[in-house]
Amino acid sequence: MAQCVQSVQEFIQDSFVPLVAALCSEEAERLTRRNNLSFAELVRPFCRLTSEVHMRDPNNQLHIIKNLKIAVNNIITHPPQPGAIRKLLHDVVSVSQPAEGLVANVITAGDYDLNISATTPWFESYRECFLQSMPASDHEFLNHYVACMLVVSSSEPDPVEQFLKLSQEQHRIQHSSEYSYPKWFIPNTLKYYVLLHDVSTGEEQRADSIYEEMKQRYGTQGCYLLKINSRVSNRGADEQIPDPWSQYLQKNTIQNQDSYEDYTVSNKNTDHLISDGIDSEMKDGLSNNFKTHPLQLDHPSGSLDSADYMKASTSLQDSKKSNSGTPHGACLTLTDHDRIRQFIQEFTFRGLLPHIEKTIRQLNDQLISRKGLSRSLFSATKKWFSGSKVPEKSINELKNTSGLLYPPEAPELQIRKMADLCFLVQHYELAYSCYHTAKKDFLNDQAMLYAAGALEMAAVSAFLQPGAPRPYPAHYMETAIQTYRDICKNMVLAERCVLLSAEILKSQSKYSEAAALLIRLTSEDSDLRSALLLEQAAHCFINMKSPMVRKFAFHMILAGHRFSKAGQKKHALRCYCQAMQVYKGKGWSLAEDHINFTIGRQSFTLRQLDNAVSAFRHILINDSKQPPAQQGAFLREYLYVYKNATQLSPDGPLPQLPLPYINSSATRVFFGHDRRPAEGEKQAATHVSLDQEYDSESSQQWKELEEQVVSVINKGTTPSNFQPTQFCLNRYSDNSKFPLAVIEEPITVEVSFRNPLKVPLLLTDLSLLWKFQPKDFSAKHDGETKEQGTCDEDMVGTEAIAEFLINSEETKVARLKLFPHQTGELHILGVVYNLGSVQGAVSLDGIDPSIGLQTGKFVSNGLSVRGRQDLEIQGPRLNNTKEEKTSIKYGPDRRLDPIITEEMPLLEVFFINFPTGLLCGEIRKAYVEFVNVSKCPLTALKVVSKHPEFFTFGGNTAALTPLSPSASENCSAYKTVVTDPTSVRTALLSSASSADFGLGTGGSPEVIQVPLPDAVLLPGASVQLPMWLRGPDEEGVHEINFLFYYESIKKHSKMCHRVLRHTAVICTSRSLHIRATVCRSNALGDEEGRGDNMLLFVDVENINTSETGVKEFHIVQVSSNSKHWKLQKSVNISGDKDTKLASRERAKLCFKAVRCKNSEENYTFADIVFGNEQIISSASPCADFFFQSLSSEFKRTHVQSHTHASQRAVKQSFDETVRLIQKCSEVDLNIVVLWKAYVVEDSKQLILEGQHHVTLNTVGKEAFSFPQKQELPETVLLKFFRPENTPVPARPTPEQLSNLIKTSLHYPESFNHSFHQKSLCLVPVTLLLSNCSQAVVDVMIDLRHKPTSSEALEIHGSFTWLGQTQYKLQLKGQEVYSLQLKACFVHTGVYNLGTPRVFAKLVDQVTLFETSQQNSMPALIIINNI
Repeated sequence: MAQCVQSVQEFIQDSFVPLVAALCSEEAERLTRRNNLSFAELVRPFCRLTSEVHMRDPNNQLHIIKNLKIAVNNIITHPPQPGAIRKLLHDVVSVSQPAEGLVANVITAGDYDLNISATTPWFESYRECFLQSMPASDHEFLNHYVACMLVVSSSEPDPVEQFLKLSQEQHRIQHSSEYSYPKWFIPNTLKYYVLLHDVSTGEEQRADSIYEEMKQRYGTQGCYLLKINSRVSNRGADEQIPDPWSQYLQKNTIQNQDSYEDYTVSNKNTDHLISDGIDSEMKDGLSNNFKTHPLQLDHPSGSLDSADYMKASTSLQDSKKSNSGTPHGACLTLTDHDRIRQFIQEFTFRGLLPHIEKTIRQLNDQLISRKGLSRSLFSATKKWFSGSKVPEKSINELKNTSGLLYPPEAPELQIRKMADLCFLVQHYELAYSCYHTAKKDFLNDQAMLYAAGALEMAAVSAFLQPGAPRPYPAHYMETAIQTYRDICKNMVLAERCVLLSAEILKSQSKYSEAAALLIRLTSEDSDLRSALLLEQAAHCFINMKSPMVRKFAFHMILAGHRFSKAGQKKHALRCYCQAMQVYKGKGWSLAEDHINFTIGRQSFTLRQLDNAVSAFRHILINDSKQPPAQQGAFLREYLYVYKNATQLSPDGPLPQLPLPYINSSATRVFFGHDRRPAEGEKQAATHVSLDQEYDSESSQQWKELEEQVVSVINKGTTPSNFQPTQFCLNRYSDNSKFPLAVIEEPITVEVSFRNPLKVPLLLTDLSLLWKFQPKDFSAKHDGETKEQGTCDEDMVGTEAIAEFLINSEETKVARLKLFPHQTGELHILGVVYNLGSVQGAVSLDGIDPSIGLQTGKFVSNGLSVRGRQDLEIQGPRLNNTKEEKTSIKYGPDRRLDPIITEEMPLLEVFFINFPTGLLCGEIRKAYVEFVNVSKCPLTALKVVSKHPEFFTFGGNTAALTPLSPSASENCSAYKTVVTDPTSVRTALLSSASSADFGLGTGGSPEVIQVPLPDAVLLPGASVQLPMWLRGPDEEGVHEINFLFYYESIKKHSKMCHRVLRHTAVICTSRSLHIRATVCRSNALGDEEGRGDNMLLFVDVENINTSETGVKEFHIVQVSSNSKHWKLQKSVNISGDKDTKLASRERAKLCFKAVRCKNSEENYTFADIVFGNEQIISSASPCADFFFQSLSSEFKRTHVQSHTHASQRAVKQSFDETVRLIQKCSEVDLNIVVLWKAYVVEDSKQLILEGQHHVTLNTVGKEAFSFPQKQELPETVLLKFFRPENTPVPARPTPEQLSNLIKTSLHYPESFNHSFHQKSLCLVPVTLLLSNCSQAVVDVMIDLRHKPTSSEALEIHGSFTWLGQTQYKLQLKGQEVYSLQLKACFVHTGVYNLGTPRVFAKLVDQVTLFETSQQNSMPALIIINNI
């Protein structure tokens, strides 16, 4: 049980006190009414004695009474009606609520921290009121009057006469058969005569003389002069006199009006509420000076009907007005308070206690005489109870004799009467003895009602005995409760037993037994009693040594349910709320739902709409395990409550709705118009849309492309305020800066909704909620902030979705648009909508609702509420500084706070005849259409791509082709000229500058200027430009990103440029694979006599698979482009004019290349034509793709060399001569192989054309048309050490050194000699030495043979060089030197003359670079004998 203000001893003593009746004359009553009090009410606060009282027991032993309290009541001749008692108890409980701001008791039990009210004042008030309102009964005397005060005013004409009348009236009430109520303790009731004197108006002398007369007549012990009303009512009101009456009067007159509004009375008839043999037929006829009982109704009725209730409410309202406005004791001073207190002391000391002492002695004497004992009952007690005991019969064996009545003078009742008197004056030991004796007598007579009463009080007396000589006999109480309840059918007395016993058990910490007792008395006949007892049982469980938390919660729920049935809505709500603490968050979702639902219902009934909404909200937002029908019911209830709540404050802010869930972080914001669909051959730029998935890698690529183009525009530097354009903001994008949106362009917000319920939700009139602050970015002043309103559509237009259905447990996105019409700062706050449910019970248009509903086919049930949900997005967690790492801090997320900027141009790009599949290297012509759809002109149109070699708009020198895409279907994409048949296989020369093709200007090759006419695109204008495409060299699917960059003619402060994205997906299939090598020609002189020419070998293989429908490839032309070299002629042995390659065929081509004479700036293009038409390789698009491949090749090699940065830094410090040596083996020659492919597609032959590029850098090293994939190195062991960066001296490789000097032997191929005539054959041989470098070179020639084995002799044959065996020469840069030698042969055969060993070194070096110079091929001579 909960903690009480009083101890258990104080509670029991105050529950059973001596009762004193008060009978007042009308004049005396009038005197007390001046203070708004009756006489009984006047003395009530002073009825507790402040000092100890002494009295003697029958054995003449002194007995001390402490803290004695008496009760003075007006005489009431009607017993209270059961219905009125129920009404009073209901009101007492209703009024007593937990104090506002009361600090709850926090109990920690296991995982639970519970806030529980430590005290239950409503229970204590109920208990006190219940015990006071118990009607007097014949089987016990505790509620019988012991004495009667007769009160007369001193101002009456004949007070003594009046006393006589009152005395007779009291005698008539007690002894006449007319009145069976109230009950009197003994026939000879103590009468105490009180003369009431009004000090302010009466004559004190007269009062004193009357009092003297009274003393003579009634004795000094039997009368008293009480002076009151000393205070003059018109005196100053500054004196603050305490009001001790209010706390007592409030219990009788209910002040709190709210409880009556909630009070509902059940019409159940409770017949057995009071059934103790009292005659319920009452007779009227009392004179006017008798008061009706405060619980008396207008007519005796077992239950309250609505008419009674209305009367009760009206009277209570009246009493509320009268009591709350008027003070009590207004005519009394503190001296009067003391006089009243003194009066009660005198009455108790001199009148009441001596009377009780005398009565106890008399009863004791009667009992002794009855038993024929020589000693008093008191002294013989020990003997009685030590003797043989009568075995107690069980309850079931006893007959139902509850109706047995003893006559008033029966000896058994006299024992009971004595026991009760002893109990009232705290003589518990004697009381226990008497109760025990009476109990045995009653049980013998099987008078069960009397026996139960004796058992009950015997148990209480045993507990209250000082020093606790015997344990508390709980089984007595058990028997008494069972008897009252089951045999006597008297629940009122059973309830009193339980209240007393539970309090005693609680004081002994026997909480489990107390709880069992309380629960046992819960029944259907009284919801209020059951609720209070269940609540106390719950408190017992929580107060145990090991708190039983779940039992506490369960019984609190039961108590709340019974409170609700009893009409105690506030207490029901409180019980459910306390139990909720236990069930919350423990996974007991169904229990939580039930509690929340009940809390919501009760709160709604009490008009606590906010609490109701909160409770229903919890049912809906937790992952409910309820069936769909139940969830639908919860939702409808919630909507109904919400609607009521919002109707109370229609002008208030929109409430926050709990459904559906919004995943705020998944919110995406898109700036700009939706993408146009493709129209026929026209394909719009892919750009960005909300349908695309976010790809971080792709996003980074677009950012890099934009940075690249911005840096080129700004002459190589990126501006500090550069902000990459982000069209779509999501959880992965960088949202730390305010995004920029353009005026008049829509802003689309995609909100992700999730319906957690198993029933569909219908959102209507769904739109965005925003706040806008107009700002003119060109002016200084700002506008005022505007909230969303109907009048502000001219600032920001809002698009609403009329109906948005979310099926059960579905996640669905809504795209909501805003149209800004002014510049400024926009803040998107959330969404606003009407939440409603769908009628799911019927199938709609034949569709089963469980399958899912289609938009437009659902029926709303008409109940919807308007509300909002905020979009609150948490930014990324910061993790940069030490402080951020050690604490949890989040950065801003500004995706919902765009800045609306001034008008900007808007570009749309369309691609016409754009292919999706190409052969590797294939050239295709397409068209691009640029349209300006805005109202301001755009300029500085550029396109940037990571793959500039994929497309070109043509060089500056190219004539614009006519803008008719359909006309170019089978025309060549190249610029061609018909060739003269005589010039076949010899080179046709032309030249071009890289600057003509956008290269060599120092800019980035990836950024390409779009050649717009007049460089401006006016509003609404469109232009079509040709675009040549070349299939990438590697097969597969290629995603090629184009970023179109453009600016407005007018410069803006916020937005400098705009971009448009396009991703082209091209699938390439294999075509040709080309390998080429270049080597020095042994023939030193060319036609012009210069000593520099080379042979070029080109190996072309058709690696195309026939799946693509390609029949064959024709090599139509091979062109060279270089600043230093050019192709001179073809040296093919084959006589075929055209080179055709079927699948997997290979062709080998050989060309002669010579040095050019032209300047360093221009590239020389040499075309060797195999067909009838020459493709001018120095024109667009051939040259464009060549130059782009050149720049990408340069970029690739540049990146590779970049990795050796440390070594390169060292090389720069070395001598320039090293570079000279390296240059000897370098060759700067680029080959373009142009081809045609014949394709059969849909029984129609198409001719495709294309080109491949090969870049030759080094003599003797093979080059390919596309880079070879490097094989992965084998797995090696990890080496855990740091490589030392020791600079390696830049030393040329032997290969490079071997190219310093070019050697050539000139000799007759065959030589005839007659060995018969002359045995030695001498052959003149010329050795030509050519210095390939620009430096001076020292050369040493060694003619001595150096055979390594016998095999070498056989191969070379045996011959000897005659003359000098070593020569030392010095050759200047590019010098050619001729050395005459003689070879001597002794017999015929084939000999290799390539045995001279040539060593070379640079002049200023010692031996560092000396190495052997080898011939490229053997020099064979045939010696014949004639």
